[in-house]
Amino acid sequence: MTPSTRSDRTDLALAAPFTLGGLTLRNRLVVTAHATAAVTDGAPTEADAAYWRRLARGGVGMVVTGGTAVAPESTLPHRYLTEAWRPGIEDAVRRRAEAVTGAGAVAIAQLVHLGRETLGAGTYYPPVSSSAVRSPREATAPHPLSGDDVRGVVDAFRISAANSVRAGFHGVELHAAHGYLLAQFLSRANNTRDDAYGDRLALLTEVIDAIRTEIGELPIGVRVSVEAGEDSGLGLDDLVELLPRLCAASPVAYVNVTTGVRNTYVPGMATTRPPLLESVARLRAAVPAPLIVSQGFRSVADIERALGAGADLVGMARPFIADPDFARKVVAGDERAVRPCTGCNDGCRTFEPTGSCSVNPELGPPGAELRPAVALSITRTGTRSGTRTGTGLRIGARPGPVAVIGAGPAGMECAMALARTGGDVVVFDRARETGGQARLAGRAAHRSGWQRFVDYQRDQLAVLGVRVLLETAPTTEELAAYAHIVLATGAEEAAVPVPGVLRTLTSTDFLHQYADLMPRAPRVVVLDDGFGWWQGIGAVESALAAGAREVTLVTPGTGFATGLSPENRTQLTHRLLGALLRVLVLSTVTATTPDGVVLRDVMDGRETRIPADCLVTVGERRPRRPDFIPAAHQTTLAIGDSVVPRRIAHAVAEGRAAATEVAAAGAR
Repeated sequence: MTPSTRSDRTDLALAAPFTLGGLTLRNRLVVTAHATAAVTDGAPTEADAAYWRRLARGGVGMVVTGGTAVAPESTLPHRYLTEAWRPGIEDAVRRRAEAVTGAGAVAIAQLVHLGRETLGAGTYYPPVSSSAVRSPREATAPHPLSGDDVRGVVDAFRISAANSVRAGFHGVELHAAHGYLLAQFLSRANNTRDDAYGDRLALLTEVIDAIRTEIGELPIGVRVSVEAGEDSGLGLDDLVELLPRLCAASPVAYVNVTTGVRNTYVPGMATTRPPLLESVARLRAAVPAPLIVSQGFRSVADIERALGAGADLVGMARPFIADPDFARKVVAGDERAVRPCTGCNDGCRTFEPTGSCSVNPELGPPGAELRPAVALSITRTGTRSGTRTGTGLRIGARPGPVAVIGAGPAGMECAMALARTGGDVVVFDRARETGGQARLAGRAAHRSGWQRFVDYQRDQLAVLGVRVLLETAPTTEELAAYAHIVLATGAEEAAVPVPGVLRTLTSTDFLHQYADLMPRAPRVVVLDDGFGWWQGIGAVESALAAGAREVTLVTPGTGFATGLSPENRTQLTHRLLGALLRVLVLSTVTATTPDGVVLRDVMDGRETRIPADCLVTVGERRPRRPDFIPAAHQTTLAIGDSVVPRRIAHAVAEGRAAATEVAAAGAR
C-alpha cells in the first residue's frame, strides 16, 4: 500500500454535491471540454472511451467532452474532431458517453462550429462567420453567412445535440467561447450584420430553443470566454451585459465562463493564478443560472476561493490530464498527492498523434497502456541494449536493493514507482537540491511550473519513505551492496567556443546567477542554437525580469521561438510586447570584444558589431554518465538525459519504465 497523508475534508466546499438540471453531481469539480484526437474518420475510438473512463473514475462530478463539431464545414481534413451530425457514429459516441456515466460522473457533450477559425489547419470548405471580419489568427476574411445559412447552422446544432443525447449524454454544452462561430455572433467587433442576426444573442437563443425541442428539459449549458483587449468586442463588460439577457430569453442549465481565444485560451506557465478569480463575484451577480468558472485552477485554495465568491462549480482540464485522480485526492484532503499540471503546454497541445502529458507517464497513445519508453541496459562490456516497456508495475514484486543515481525527474519517478511496490530504494545526487534539469528550468522567469513538479516528486519520496542522499556521489565499492543500479545522472550544457574577452556564460550558468548579474551587466546578448527552445527564451525573459537595459537574441535559425508550441509562442510574444528586446535571425556571434560582440549574417557573411556587457550561449546538452561498470550480480539501467538529452516527458516515462524493468527482474 502507498503511504498517505490523507485526512477527511468534509469542510471543503468543493466536496459538496450539487444539483444541476435535475442531475446530482457528486462534487463541485468539472472536467472542462478538451480532446485527445483519438478519433478516426470522425468517430471516437476505443482509446477515446478508455481515456474518458479513466478521467471519470477519478471521482470528478461532471465531465464535458470536447472536440465535437456540428457540421461538415467545421471539420478538418484529418477528421480527428467528432462529427456529431452523423448518425452512423452513434455507437462510437455511445461508448464515450457510457465511459463517463458508467464511472459515476455526469456526461455533457460540448458542441462547436469553428466558423472563421481553421485551427491553423487546412480545410475543405471556406471559413464562415457572422460578417466578413478577418480573424487576427487567419490570413483572409471569412465568407459571411446568409440568413438561410444561419438557419442551417441552427439545424446543425439541433441535430448534433439530439444525436449526442440519444447516444447517452445527459446534456450538451454550446461552445460560444474562444472566438468560434457562436462567439463571433456575440462579439460586437465581429458581428456587423444589419439583419435580425445583428442582434448578438439571436443565433445563440435560436440554437438553444431548437435544441430544447429535441431534448426537452435535459441540461443545455453555454460556455463563453472573456476576450482580452478593448477592441475584442467580447470582454468582461460585454459578457456582464449579455448573460442576463441570454438567461432571460432562453434559460440554460448553467453558464461556463473562461478566458481567451485560440492560442491564448490554454495559458502557459507564466499564468500562475486563475485569470477570472477576481471577477467571480461580478460574474455571479450577472448570471442568474448555475455558474462554472474555469481556467487556470490548480490548487484547493483557489478553487475554494472561487466557490466562496459565488461560483457553483469550478472547471479544469489540464490538471485532470496530469492526474485523473485529482478530484478523489483533493476531496479526501490529500492535495499533496496530486501530480501537478505544470502549464508547459507541450504534450497536451501537440497531438502527436494524440494528446499526451509531459508529467503523466500513464497517458499513452492508442493501443499502449503507458507512454512508450525505453530504459537502456548497461552491460559489463559497456554495450547497451534497449528494453522496451509498456506495461504497468506489478505491486508485490520486490526487487533487491536499488540505487538510483540522480534526483532529477527521471530518477525520482523511478524511485517513486519502485517504492510503491515495496522496494528498498536509495536515491543519490551530488547536488544540494533535488530536481536536476527541471529545477534549473524552474529558475527561469515565468517557468516556475517545473519547480512545482520537482516539489511534488520530492514530497512523494518523503511520504514513501525513500532515502534521498544529496551532495553524495557513491563509489563503485559503495554501490556493490545494491542489486540494481539506475543511472539518471542527467545532462550538462557544452560551452560554445566564442573567442574574445567579454563575459560569456552558458545558459545554465546564467540561470544560476542572472539576478545578481544584471545590475553589473545590463546589456545582454543571447546566442541561441537555432532551435528556438526554452533555453534561449528562458535566458531572454530572465534577463528582462532582472532589469536588463537591453537584450538581443541572436539566432542562426529563421525565426523567433520556433521550437515552441503555437500557444506558448503566441503568449510569449504578448508578454514581450514593449520589452527592450531585439531579435536578429539568420545571424551568429563570431567573437567578442571588451564592450560587445561581433555578428555575422549566415547568408551573406557580412559582419557587424553591437554593444554588450554579457554574452549568453545556448550550447548542446550532452549526457552526463558516470564511468561505471556493473558487477556480475547487478542490473544497471540508464534513463532520461543520461541516455540522450530530450524533454521531461521522456525522463518521466523512462523513470517509470526502469522501475517496471527492475521490478520484473526482482520477480524472476
